[in-house]
Amino acid sequence: MLSIVVLISGTGSNLRALLEASADAEYPARVIAVGADREAPGLSHAEGFGVPTFLVPYSSYESREAWGEALLEQVRVWNPDLVVLSGLMRLLPPGVVDALSPHLINTHPAYLPEFPGAHGVRDAIRAGVDQSGASIIVVDNGVDQGPIIVQERVAVLPGDTEHDLHERIKPVERRLLVQTVLDIANGLDLGALSTRPLPASIKE
Repeated sequence: MLSIVVLISGTGSNLRALLEASADAEYPARVIAVGADREAPGLSHAEGFGVPTFLVPYSSYESREAWGEALLEQVRVWNPDLVVLSGLMRLLPPGVVDALSPHLINTHPAYLPEFPGAHGVRDAIRAGVDQSGASIIVVDNGVDQGPIIVQERVAVLPGDTEHDLHERIKPVERRLLVQTVLDIANGLDLGALSTRPLPASIKE
């Protein structure tokens, strides 16, 4: 059984999809803890499923590195097989990424390498493109530049607002995430997707 820690900053819709999937006895993965960098509304999803939560408030630390060290310490308490960034709106410090990779994945609401960064949906609308998408990647120390695990196109329709497009991307993102976790549980080698040598496990 693949054990997962999910890290969030917001409403946690992707988290909820994972929690619902892992409630199925046939699904070979379980969310064992959910962490956040703030009092995120999405923590209520975890509580509703009886999953423990932890908080490492970014504002409580004097540097990103200090926050990252505290976050990593909390993640390691749970000794997970996989860490999922699900709307965590903070760049992890390099030391944290190096410690967790390649068992560290992220969702992104664009067809990478198109429109990386925190405003992928807005940037797609502003660019006037006729399609965007959703991607699941292995996290590295770039901004949405890690190896792509899976991605899917989503059409941008005439008159779409940022909200309209994002609402159509979200279910695709959730489906891809649930399938990716299933694939990892069934033996997908994340290390083989990476372009540099990586630790075999995030476990100490």
